[in-house]
Amino acid sequence: MAVEVSRVDVWAAGMQDQPGALAEKLDALSEAGANLEFVIARRTHTGDDGGVVFVAPLKGAKQLRAARDAGFAKAESMHSLRVEAPDKAGLGAQITRALADLGINLRGVSAAAIGRRSVCYLAFDSAKDAQRASRKLRAM
Repeated sequence: MAVEVSRVDVWAAGMQDQPGALAEKLDALSEAGANLEFVIARRTHTGDDGGVVFVAPLKGAKQLRAARDAGFAKAESMHSLRVEAPDKAGLGAQITRALADLGINLRGVSAAAIGRRSVCYLAFDSAKDAQRASRKLRAM
């Protein structure tokens, strides 16, 4: 199976839990030309009426400046990989089993299949785990 694995920087921003808060964050990135492939937004569990949004990729000085101005920061403690592969039944299980067999604990997973392709974002607690996972997944 042809698996493409690449390291990716994920950016995160806090936001209010109210109508339009996410739109404001994404508008700022869009105006800077960002073509986002990955967006996850959710309420926080702290009870402070807040939320968080994660995005990728951001490229170039204009997009990075717009992200910072909109309250985004690179998620330095989140070491992420983007995995693209032909979609097939059980692919998620195959990926997570391969990492589990290496003793790697995942911090987070987001995946989707569109047509015959799948894209999965994997987050790890350390660069070392991400590097080990990358080697294993490229060998699949």
